Amino acid sequence: MTARQTETARVKTSAVSVAFAGTGAIAGIHARALSSLPAGTAAIVAATDAEPARLATFAQAHAVPATYATLARLLAGARPGLVHVCTPPGTHHAIALACLRAGASVLVEKPPAISVRELDEITAAQGPDGGPPWFAAVFQHRFGGGHRRLAALARQGADGPLGRPLLALCHTTWFRDQAYFDVPWRGRWETEGGGPTMGHGIHQMDMLLDILGDWTRVSAVAATLARRTRTEDVSLAHVTFASGAFASVVNSVLSPREESYLRFDFEHASVEVTHLYGHADADWRVTPAPGHDDVRVAWREAGVPDDARSGHAGQLREVLAALRGHARPPVGPADARRTMTLIAGIYASAFTGRPVIPADLAPGTPFYESMYGGARR
Repeated sequence: MTARQTETARVKTSAVSVAFAGTGAIAGIHARALSSLPAGTAAIVAATDAEPARLATFAQAHAVPATYATLARLLAGARPGLVHVCTPPGTHHAIALACLRAGASVLVEKPPAISVRELDEITAAQGPDGGPPWFAAVFQHRFGGGHRRLAALARQGADGPLGRPLLALCHTTWFRDQAYFDVPWRGRWETEGGGPTMGHGIHQMDMLLDILGDWTRVSAVAATLARRTRTEDVSLAHVTFASGAFASVVNSVLSPREESYLRFDFEHASVEVTHLYGHADADWRVTPAPGHDDVRVAWREAGVPDDARSGHAGQLREVLAALRGHARPPVGPADARRTMTLIAGIYASAFTGRPVIPADLAPGTPFYESMYGGARR
């Protein structure tokens, strides 16, 4: 074997074998992100979908060598190292369990499940003693340069350049017309898990929690104001964090001027990002408090590559690097659960009309079992 042949064989062997469960629009985004990574990072080996025509189109577009009519046949025939779960939310739980039990790690699109109970069951199906197979959730906006820079500074604590966190705004104000909700699985608790609080604002809330940490209390309202849907189309929440910080959280699909906006007011600076479906460095603003111009220096020197745009490629790069190194990939069960419990808390408060604390979402409670508390709505 020549040196070139040896190197080619080594690269193929080290690449993570990837399969797709679901081949719709979001799977295409995942596949294109994979193709942007360095050669030898991952190899798409198989795909499955309930719609044969959609599966064939995806396989042709992304040079997928094998397609399967069912997930069970894919897991037995292709034996992938990682399965990208890109199906409607109500199917994530069953698919993730099947993959983990077959020995394949899973990367699950948002929301990772449609209840905290389902997420806990997925977590319990991971490998023994902290080993593979692993579960990871798609929260790609954590991997943009601006967010990573903010996270690095915030984790220095009260003695760091930002000081203590005090107040935050987390607003996902998007627009979806009635036709969007007329898709059969959308706008239903049993298949989508919720409305914009679950399906749209989840990314911004994940960013909020990654910076501010554990929440301790939430008071919320939710309503269906303009769309024919069984879920809410708008929610507003007041959230208290273990640090003492407060946050205002708004989720809407009724807003013609669409925007994703996060603002963090620390003792020594305000840090903001305005974007829609992905942020770059230019979307972030840092405003030091009087006498704290050193915050700008700390921001520039936070050790994060400039203009690393948020997106699937950034997260996939780290997930695959972890798997190739036989390590647990980001974003894992603990982070996903913190976001999911906040969403459950918002719904629980909105539907019961009272403040909610994490203990109200313990196993066996109504809003642990389902985001709508099990009542007909």
